[in-house]
Amino acid sequence: MPRPAYSPPSQAPGFAARRVAAEIVEGVLHRGRSLDEQLDGATANQGLGLLSDRDRALVRRIVGTTLRRLGTLRHLVTSCLDRGLPAEAARLESALLVGAAQIHVLDIPDHAAVDLSVRLVQADRRSARYAGLVNAVLRRIARSGAELMADRDPVTLDTPAWLLDRWSRSYGAETARAIAAAHAGEPALDLTVKSDPEAWAARLRGKVLPTGSVRLVPHGPVSGLPGYAEGEWWVQDAAAALPARLLGPVAGLAVADLCAAPGGKTLQLAAAGARVTAIDRSEPRLARLRENLARVGLAAETVAADVTEFRAGPFDAVLLDAPCSSTGTMRRHPDIPWRKTEADLVALAGLQAALLDRAVDLLRDGGTLVYCTCSLEPEEGEQQIAALLDRDPRVVRRPVSDDEIPGLAGLVGPAGELRTLPAAWPDPEPRMGGLDGFFAARLVRR
Repeated sequence: MPRPAYSPPSQAPGFAARRVAAEIVEGVLHRGRSLDEQLDGATANQGLGLLSDRDRALVRRIVGTTLRRLGTLRHLVTSCLDRGLPAEAARLESALLVGAAQIHVLDIPDHAAVDLSVRLVQADRRSARYAGLVNAVLRRIARSGAELMADRDPVTLDTPAWLLDRWSRSYGAETARAIAAAHAGEPALDLTVKSDPEAWAARLRGKVLPTGSVRLVPHGPVSGLPGYAEGEWWVQDAAAALPARLLGPVAGLAVADLCAAPGGKTLQLAAAGARVTAIDRSEPRLARLRENLARVGLAAETVAADVTEFRAGPFDAVLLDAPCSSTGTMRRHPDIPWRKTEADLVALAGLQAALLDRAVDLLRDGGTLVYCTCSLEPEEGEQQIAALLDRDPRVVRRPVSDDEIPGLAGLVGPAGELRTLPAAWPDPEPRMGGLDGFFAARLVRR
């Protein structure tokens, strides 16, 4: 007997995880919601809390794969349709995309991926009548996916053209392709440890990176790893751990960490003995920073304030991790290319300039400023520093050298500015290579 066009939510094994995954994909693609806000904290999808650890990990894997390979998956889906998708059925698209991700990319049995995607649309009143379409499209992808992709380039499919064009102009076509290709896979987990990285790498079955971060592929929740509850380390991409180290020895110095949340750099500075004032405009994000401080047994003053209006100091050193387009973090945040536009860069450039001006004002004479962004865009990095040096004679560049920190060779440009790229540090095991794209420059107020 055929199933009715609309069915109540299924109790089939695995259905709840697929439903949450589809809802999160819809949130990104149709509601402009970030992936982070849907996965963690008070704004997380409510269904996540009802899942087992294993199913929550599956949701993250399906969603991450769907967004990383979105162009490819959309090509596969549209290749199997005579007409485009109906605009009023967002669940139809998300069911097709998460189903295609499981079939074409992940090692999930085809029959399970097809059946559960069919159930997804049957449980949605607006999309239920398309259950047969979902079944037919996903079965064709299972049979002919490789053939449908035979003459297509995944790198260009999975990267918005405006981004690939920008990176080609900035870094050359070959490097731009390498950056885009690095975004296709899920990254490893990087940790900053309080001490003895070799010992922690051995205990966590990871490896020590050239700059001292510990990298591993986790199995299970991060909070369940050895050393988490004892506060022996915190999660921080290897590239994100570099800007604080460019300040040099900070023990006993008064250091302002501007736009500080979620706090990895604050923890680094406090662990190095600095008297840290961490400023951020978001009280909820500062609350999380304070939780992290408490977990690792470190102390810092936290201030909820708009940095452009913050008045204090003067400080011996200032670290400014400015809000940016975050295009350097797409490995970890695969929703970014589908939520950002080129216009976002223009909107942020003015804020970055204002924050730099305030950072210089907060410094004492002879104090050091490190400015950084997790962006690949020169407008948010090199061009911001060039403009600051043109307009403010109080500051001069203090170049970074290749041999200043182990592992920096090849990451420092001619002007003495740090520039990391996602394709750096390749590894025979693809997931163990790469790092976030960061820019950092060091200045001194005279």
